[in-house]
Amino acid sequence: MTPSPETASVDPAEVAKFEAMAAEWWDPNGKFRPLHEMNPCRLDYIAGQIAAEFDRDRRDARPFAGLKVLDIGCGGGLLAEPLARLGAEVTGIDAAGGNIPVARTHAEAQGLVIDYRHMSAEALAAEGARFDAVLAFEVVEHVADPAAFLAVAGGLARPGGLVMVSTLNRTAKAFGAAILGAEWLLRWLTRGTHDWAKFITPDELEAMLSGAGLDVVDRKGMVFDPIRWDWSLSPNDLSVNYAMTALVPGD
Repeated sequence: MTPSPETASVDPAEVAKFEAMAAEWWDPNGKFRPLHEMNPCRLDYIAGQIAAEFDRDRRDARPFAGLKVLDIGCGGGLLAEPLARLGAEVTGIDAAGGNIPVARTHAEAQGLVIDYRHMSAEALAAEGARFDAVLAFEVVEHVADPAAFLAVAGGLARPGGLVMVSTLNRTAKAFGAAILGAEWLLRWLTRGTHDWAKFITPDELEAMLSGAGLDVVDRKGMVFDPIRWDWSLSPNDLSVNYAMTALVPGD
């Protein structure tokens, strides 16, 4: 069956993987343990890019007040919740419907107002929605057509807005860390969560973003130190996990 225009980026097999794990989103020792451990580093990158672009002081209690942020592939809300606490008006969407009630329930328990929706990026774009910042973290390696998906993500950001993406580099080191390590040896993730063939190199991702009419302004690696057991941002090491920011021309 040919996907409709509003579900073109959705890969049903990938959605099924995350549907099966939805209940574990907020278990720091469960199947999403790697994301919990990486989350402070991811948030540091996102907050730094938003603050720099929109001239916000991260020392303020709610530095992102008045900014509209979209989290595509929001999962259980690991990024949406801290961004809401920072004052952003957050919308979270996910093609895996089982994630949404988990995210809503957890946000309500924290006293947070987040607009969670079970829908695709294409469907939201069809509504004419626009945001100051659009996030697609650990998503692009799971969609059917990464270039088309990024074009849709770019269209969801207003002129002068940001599109931020993170993914895994297609290197032997990334295969060892994300698949051999996290899936096979440590068993943090279910086997088959990642497909190395779908990993994307930084140059490929930059070309896709540029092809969507976006100006790439930053890229950094998110590096795990097994000795200190922590994550940090690196301007040079993009060999495994990395993030990239692009600016929508205009404004």
